[in-house]
Amino acid sequence: MDYGILGWIVIGLIAGALAKFIMPGRDPGGIIVTILLGIVGAIIGGFIASAIGFGAGGNIWNLLIATLGAVILLWLYRVFTSRRTIG
Repeated sequence: MDYGILGWIVIGLIAGALAKFIMPGRDPGGIIVTILLGIVGAIIGGFIASAIGFGAGGNIWNLLIATLGAVILLWLYRVFTSRRTIG
């Protein structure tokens, strides 16, 4: 299934919630920032997956791509915000 930008935003909302479930903990921005990271991760993951030919794998595959992107962005967010608060 080929999603447009709006489809990836909706998938990103779900992926952001899943990323928060996979990586629990205190984040400076809470669930709202995590969901926004999920949306961005879904969009980036969707563009990358489509570019390499994996973008049309069905709803579950697209949700996995979006969740992976959200988890990576959440991890990066935690790395950069923890460095900033220490220094």
